[in-house]
This record gives sequence, structure tokens and C-alpha cells, in this order.
Amino acid sequence: MEPIALIPEVVEIAAPGVFVYGDADPTHDELAACGFFVPRYMGAAPNTHLMSAMPRLEVCQLLTAGFDQALELVPDGVKLCNAIGVHDASTAELAIGLMLTSRRAIDDAVRAMQLGSWDHRSHSSLADARVLVIGAGGVGRAIRDRLMAFEVSVQLVGRTARSDIAGIDQIFSLLPISDIVVMATPLNPSTQRMVDAEFLSRMASGALLVNVSRGQVVDTEAILGEIGRLRFALDVTDPEPLPPGHPLWSAPGVIVTPHLGGNTSAFVPRARALVTSQIHAWQSGETLQGVVN
Repeated sequence: MEPIALIPEVVEIAAPGVFVYGDADPTHDELAACGFFVPRYMGAAPNTHLMSAMPRLEVCQLLTAGFDQALELVPDGVKLCNAIGVHDASTAELAIGLMLTSRRAIDDAVRAMQLGSWDHRSHSSLADARVLVIGAGGVGRAIRDRLMAFEVSVQLVGRTARSDIAGIDQIFSLLPISDIVVMATPLNPSTQRMVDAEFLSRMASGALLVNVSRGQVVDTEAILGEIGRLRFALDVTDPEPLPPGHPLWSAPGVIVTPHLGGNTSAFVPRARALVTSQIHAWQSGETLQGVVN
């Protein structure tokens, strides 16, 4: 029997050798035959641990852009693929929404509306801002491309300098001249706590830090030390979920959203298209996209 593909209901497709599972885990026989595995994305408990019960596993296809939590669970010899291209549009939309909300004080206007208060003031436009996007992958490029319509200057930062992308070693010279800094990097040993006290101290007073990557890319204590001098818009936090009573909830100049980045109506069609393409590539021996290990 040829190895089978196991995929969750959210990306259900009809194809030979593809089996769909729901909230319940796949059966013992399905696990034993699985060669291509797509773990759950939302809803029921994560099930990446099931890979240890899949002796024929060749590919684990994630439905997330981040892969840090799955990397340590992948058996030797198994290819781990992230959801390349699936979350770029939605996460870029949110990043820009957070920039606009903070710069135009939309969050303050919503709070004033609840009080019936007409609080008319002048605020900073997104136009003419200097934006530094740290992370030159799909999400970072999607943010850059969408920002161009807002009449801003954008500098993308990657691991190494190339063409119009600055290298990470240039970052401390770029931070002081940036009005907005966007974190769009994967979480790995080199990016964990990248945004620390020294990083934030290099940012110009009044600048905005937007994090749509992973909470652990930013040192929460360092953020708390810069409240009042800098502004923050965080879709991801450390810890996450952010517990009730945490000082970030009430800190002035801070916007927190509950990890909304990729979970939109745009997810399912893009995820289904990727999984379909990846299963076809796996079954036909072609090159897989987004291999991270």
C-alpha cells in the first residue's frame, strides 16, 4: 500500500490517497500508513506529537508560517514545510491596520466613542513615514508591497544584504531614522529576544514598534521599560495569551490584538491550494515548497 496523506477538515480536498480527519485524531492504521501529514491549525488541541507514531512519514506540512514549535518534534529524515504564502496577505493587512490605528489614534477614538466624547485632535499620518520591516520573507515583502500605496519609504531587512534589502548587521544604524519598525521574522535562536532593551533604546522617541511575528521575538520587560517614549502595536505577546491584569493591557500607547494575523477568510482558499499542490508534488516526487529543515 502506498503511503497516505492525512489532512484536517479545514483544508479538505478530494484526491486519491488523501484522508481527512476531524476533531478526533486519526486511527492507529491511518497513522501507521501516513507519509504526508498536515497538523491541525485551529480549534482542537495541537497534534504535531502524532508524528512519533508515523513510521512511514516523509513530509509534515504546517498550516502556520511559524515553525518553531514543530521543529523539535519532527523525526529525523522528515521534511518540515511551513505555510509559504498562505498568511502573507492577511498578516500584511493587519500590520498596516495596526500602523494606521496607532498613528491616527483610532484606538483612542473608539474609546472616546464609548464615552460619547468628541475628541478632535491632529495625529500623525502614515504618509511620509519611514518604515523599517525586519524580515524579508513572504510576510515582510507583502507588508512592503502594500505600504507603497501609502506614500511611505520602506526599508526591508534580511539576514544578509542584497539588492534593495539591508542586512541584519545594519539594523542599529537604521533604527534611529525609522518612524515605524515592523517585526516580521520567524522565531529561531537568532531572533529570540532580538528586540531587547538595547534595540528599543536605539529607536527614535515617538517611534512605533509593530510585532506580527512571534511574541518571543520581543522582550516584554524591555517594552515595559520604554512605555511613554515609544508606541507599540502587538498582535503577538510573550506570554501568550496575555493573562488578565498584565501591565501591557493598560499601558499607554500600546495596542494589543489577540494573534489575529493569519486567521481570516483568506486563509482557507490559500491553505487548500498549498496543501493540494504539496501533496501532488510529494506523490509525484517533485520539489516541495517551504522546506524549513
